Amino acid sequence: MPSSCDSLIEDIEDMVSSSDPTPHERQSARKSIIPRSRKKKELLINEELQADSLIPGTQKIWMRTWGCSHNNSDGEYMAGQLAASGYKMTDDPTEADLWLLNSCTVKNPAEDHFRNSIKKAQEQQKKVVVAGCVPQAQPRMDYLKGLSIIGVQQIDRVVEVVDEAVKGHSVRLLGQKKDGGRRLGGARLDLPKIRRNPLIEIISINTGCLNACTYCKTKHARGDLASYPIEELVERARQSFQEGVCEIWLTSEDTGAYGRDIGTDLPTLLWRLVEVIPEGAMLRLGMTNPPYILEHLEEMAKILNHPRVYAFLHVPVQSASDSVLMDMKREYCADDFKRVVDFLKERVPGITIATDIICGFPGETEEDFQETIDLVKCYRFPSLFINQFYPRPGTPAAKMEQVPAHVKKQRTKELSHLFHSYNPYDHKVGERQHVLVTEESFDAQYYVAHNKFYEQVLVPKRAEFKGKMIEVDIYEAGKHFLRGQPVEDSKPFTPSIAAPLRKGEVSGLMQRRAISQVPHQDEQIANGIQGHAAMPSSSVLLIGSYSLDREAVKKLGIGLALAAAVLAFIVEKLF
Repeated sequence: MPSSCDSLIEDIEDMVSSSDPTPHERQSARKSIIPRSRKKKELLINEELQADSLIPGTQKIWMRTWGCSHNNSDGEYMAGQLAASGYKMTDDPTEADLWLLNSCTVKNPAEDHFRNSIKKAQEQQKKVVVAGCVPQAQPRMDYLKGLSIIGVQQIDRVVEVVDEAVKGHSVRLLGQKKDGGRRLGGARLDLPKIRRNPLIEIISINTGCLNACTYCKTKHARGDLASYPIEELVERARQSFQEGVCEIWLTSEDTGAYGRDIGTDLPTLLWRLVEVIPEGAMLRLGMTNPPYILEHLEEMAKILNHPRVYAFLHVPVQSASDSVLMDMKREYCADDFKRVVDFLKERVPGITIATDIICGFPGETEEDFQETIDLVKCYRFPSLFINQFYPRPGTPAAKMEQVPAHVKKQRTKELSHLFHSYNPYDHKVGERQHVLVTEESFDAQYYVAHNKFYEQVLVPKRAEFKGKMIEVDIYEAGKHFLRGQPVEDSKPFTPSIAAPLRKGEVSGLMQRRAISQVPHQDEQIANGIQGHAAMPSSSVLLIGSYSLDREAVKKLGIGLALAAAVLAFIVEKLF
């Protein structure tokens, strides 16, 4: 307390000296009261009311997502909730009123792009809401001051945060979701969403992980393992197929660890999921670390051989040096990784194994790096993600003695050169394959399909192929793709059990659930609506269990604003 304060004032009346006149004495001492004239404010009736800037739920929002498929799934959920609440999602950042930036904290470049986007938005006088792993892990960063934040487990409250940001308020929701003290996997799986690709459903089966890798910043954001119950995941998959999805991606920070916190495991989940996958539709399993997949090799081999599961597995090795793996705290050795790969290659003929490697981790010697080079030469991975090490703030690896930058760069270049020295798909030319067509190529010249081994196959861009399983003859092989010619007498097979949603259309899960809970006398109406894949996103505003037209809400807001203005004018005239 400052030295000038000699006593603590407990009550405002303590400030009044006993010698001061009382309030009654001060009032009675006045000889007269001269009323002060108040200048009336002019009411600008002719000024056009900008309702879009006043009423949350009517603005345009542009969203950018960086990072993994888990982050992309979060982005789809946030976009869906905002669109279902009346906001218009736009692909044009210049016309947007607010930018929603969904960040990734894995690498420095991704965070740099995120930070630059914030700066650009502020320069353009855009309102900004940030989400994803960066603000969750580092909410006190200087460049995040004053910004509203959506935590990675709070995406179901994105509408609340955006509403407040539109009104000029700063809101930060960073808490963890718990039930009876147990940490939950995250937001509900039945929230509205806008799929980036209407044919592909991304399902996060768990969040966080059981490891404590010394280089990983994602752990700071996503935390420890928390799995969704099997029944919720199966229901999410079933509902997705009812909306025309023909491919499901299972994602998380470590899919192999799924269920260890709730008394189940990954194979149990996968066997339940394949029961609801329609014929011709496919499931892709996300990244899994070696320690947990080792426990289920026999079952995993059986599952990966299933006709509705891609024979594909992403197993990061990061380094083939045991000393480096120990410094990384990866909890396995190089031989463990080799056991996984060798077993699956033997039991799942043709399987695609993708892996990750970090070049220049602190303490990595030339001998350590050579072990990694030898591993790649041995297995000739068809899909290899090469990452130059970046020290992430707050991680133990950032405090270790660093490998010189030029050495890291040289090792990254050497490994990349090795990877591009072989062609993994040359032996595929001449094969006849069944492929599922789900995407368009970056140059928009082809459709992109995948065969049983999740190898990318480019096919002619014909409308009748999209979302279909077709038969092709492979006639060309590149480093990262195959080209296929459709077999003339083969008819495309449709795996979807319903027509897919339109691009940008909101998943109708919540609408159908609300409809299914109406009184019995309305059951016929409810059943009629449930038969549709979804309700149009552009005309629905969910408020509790009912919906309003977005234009109606806008008109209502304008009417209320005009009424308030007229009322204020009348009050000024009267008083």
